[in-house]
Amino acid sequence: MSNTTQTTYLAGGCFWGMEELVRQIPGVLETEVGYTGGDVPNATYDIVKMGRSGHAESLKIVFDPAKLTYRHLLFEFFRMHNPTTRNQQGNDRGAQYRSAIFYVSDAQHDTAAEVIRTVDASGEWGAKVVTEVTPFKEFWPAEDYHQKYLVKNPRGYTCHLNRHYRLGE
Repeated sequence: MSNTTQTTYLAGGCFWGMEELVRQIPGVLETEVGYTGGDVPNATYDIVKMGRSGHAESLKIVFDPAKLTYRHLLFEFFRMHNPTTRNQQGNDRGAQYRSAIFYVSDAQHDTAAEVIRTVDASGEWGAKVVTEVTPFKEFWPAEDYHQKYLVKNPRGYTCHLNRHYRLGE
């Protein structure tokens, strides 16, 4: 990617629903679902679904910072999943469904911490954010059938939706 784009990695439950909502945010250029946050190399769905790999179902997001700030992207992230439930989104339970921000720079780390403080202060979720903020290590792309799953299967399962919280923006 050129200097005119940025990349981030987010986890907020099942990656199908997250990808579909993130793809629709103006300024998002590319999305790819996969696995990150664990120590198992060459992660696959069969490994990650067992919940012992340390990986989370995650989303790689490439965006244009001239059209979408990282801060705004994180506020959108906090609207589309419940960041106050540890290792669970909807019916999906396990560490592979945790809420996490995998930062690639000190600036992303600092922005994530500031946004979490703002989300907590808003009181919109009624509980404290448990989202992990951890350094990015490696991303393993998910199998082809997971990519843009809800485009291919419009009636497929998702526990994600855009909530109209203000969240202190």
